Amino acid sequence: MKWTRRDMLKGLGSLPIVGGIWWAGASSSIVSSKERSELLEQLNIQPSLPPALPIIGGAAIRVGIIGFGIRGEQLCRSLGFATKEWLQNMEKAKEENTNHTALRDFLNQEKLNVQLVAVCDIFDIRAEKVINSFSSDNIKVKRFKTHQEMIRSGNVDAVIIATPDHWHAPMAIDALENGVHAYVEKPMTHTIEETYKLKEVAEKSDAYLMIGHQHRQTLSFKTAQDVVAKGTLGHVSVIQTNTNRNDDNGAWNYHIHEKANDQTIDWDLFLGSAPKIPFNKEHFFRWRKWWAYGSGLSGDLLTHDYDRLNCVLNMGIPNSIMASGGIYTHIDGRNVPDVLQVNMEFPNFSTGSSQKKGKEKGMTFIYSATLGNGFNRPTLLMGHDATMELGNKLTVWPDGRSTKYADMMASKKMHPRTPIFQYDPSSNLPDAISSATSQYFADKGLMWTYINGARIDSTFLHLREWLNGIRNGGDLSCGIKEGFDEAITAHMTGLSYKLGRKIEWNSSDQIIKPIDGVNFDEVLLSNK
Repeated sequence: MKWTRRDMLKGLGSLPIVGGIWWAGASSSIVSSKERSELLEQLNIQPSLPPALPIIGGAAIRVGIIGFGIRGEQLCRSLGFATKEWLQNMEKAKEENTNHTALRDFLNQEKLNVQLVAVCDIFDIRAEKVINSFSSDNIKVKRFKTHQEMIRSGNVDAVIIATPDHWHAPMAIDALENGVHAYVEKPMTHTIEETYKLKEVAEKSDAYLMIGHQHRQTLSFKTAQDVVAKGTLGHVSVIQTNTNRNDDNGAWNYHIHEKANDQTIDWDLFLGSAPKIPFNKEHFFRWRKWWAYGSGLSGDLLTHDYDRLNCVLNMGIPNSIMASGGIYTHIDGRNVPDVLQVNMEFPNFSTGSSQKKGKEKGMTFIYSATLGNGFNRPTLLMGHDATMELGNKLTVWPDGRSTKYADMMASKKMHPRTPIFQYDPSSNLPDAISSATSQYFADKGLMWTYINGARIDSTFLHLREWLNGIRNGGDLSCGIKEGFDEAITAHMTGLSYKLGRKIEWNSSDQIIKPIDGVNFDEVLLSNK
């Protein structure tokens, strides 16, 4: 019986063992299920289900949404609140494509013990959509002009912050100082100063702060923690992760609403701390393209890739970062780069070694991004003994020069071109992807995960964890510690790109090493 690599990969989806795991290392000399089971047992990798959470009982948690743009609307759906327009569109999509399961997944989603009671959005059309879609005979959604009014109203127990980046920290700080729980989208902050301020406030507050890195709920990432902990990869010296997009939506050229004007948008409130400029619809809807409101690739997309690896490795803030790139594919007035290459150095980090003590230590994290090409480049953790390809599914490939698996290689029980392990919890489940950008997020494990054969929205699980903490106590998987690591790493990247030099972290003093004559926050906010 001969097994080829192609046969193995074809078989991964059709021959699942428990939870979508299949021993894929069978070569021509390993044909019995007993031998394959023995090898799986030797690896001893365990898929990790999300922890069981208590019911969110008691009085309903009253939630206010701040910012009802693209992400704000997605977050509300994960809470259980879909607009009338979205429901109609999904019904139509289901009729056109029977594999389109978004509506079914939403309707089958577990009901959380929440009431959506308030909205704060400076675009009248969006605020009215929330009120019209989510108000009921019992609860009338109330609109607030400012986040301060909402937080101090006594009407909300918790807020979800889905605004442009420059409003994240001010709103989260205000909420926590007033005892209101906060879920804030990434990046956690827009400047270094507010990163430390938010950390100080969060550590003193009894309110719960959750950072919106929902991939921490994805089963493949939880299983990857076990892969690394068991020493399956050996010493990981290089991580390679990437952003690959090639469409308008992926390049932040979002739709500009036909009813947007200086009468329906509170422009001064949008600007906040940003430089004062005349009303500009493109800046309002496509704010990610400017440093004044957003953080570009370093804050929007690198943060996802950094945090999803940090949740697997717990490597923390890098010792140094070098970044380069430019505006090469979207010369449209933006001032954040659309190509970014980043090297993060962790000279003292180790995942363990199968070789003699002291031979291996240190790791480089490489992030490569382009908004001008959609070719999928996988995330790879490259160890001396094996390489792990990590996304919504997980595959481990043995290395031909491995110390740990040398005997198995010699006996041909392993082959470097044949994966020894794959975890694919989505096997045999069709997924309808609506766009190239959605496919990008799905491949990275940022949209959904799979539990007992059912597809579950990762953002739903993340919000459920936050709400459970509010009601029942306990630690969060992505709180202020994880948010601090993410924010500092993103800001170091932005500084390196803008200054064209290495930026270093002083781990003893927990500060970015100063550079004479340079104000880091002025550099970050500069449009140059």
